[in-house]
Amino acid sequence: MLHDTLADVLVTIKNAEKVGKKECVTRASKEAKAVLKVMQDGGYIGMFEFIDDGRSGKFKIELNGKIIDCNVIKPKFSVRVDEFEKYEKRFLPAKAFGLLILTTPKGIMDHNKAKEIRVGGKLLAYVY
Repeated sequence: MLHDTLADVLVTIKNAEKVGKKECVTRASKEAKAVLKVMQDGGYIGMFEFIDDGRSGKFKIELNGKIIDCNVIKPKFSVRVDEFEKYEKRFLPAKAFGLLILTTPKGIMDHNKAKEIRVGGKLLAYVY
């Protein structure tokens, strides 16, 4: 029995990328949909579509072969606008390389957009 849908989605994507697959199918949730949209906007994945299976559903995701690593961040650290650099050093391999994905009062977004609109939140995941 799996409890963390977002972790399941990201691990499925990472494993499919490592073996060179062009697409993968994984579980669906609203949070996972928002994170996949951020990854798609960042160019890490291609198109994804929802498949209704009568239960929670699934996502079919096209892979670009650009993901080296992606994972959830636990515990979900609270981060202020002036603390992004500290977490970039901790979770990303280099400056301006990869994305931190966080949930904010204005929705789920990457750390670059959160810096632009000057809003903090809780860290969900990273991808590079």
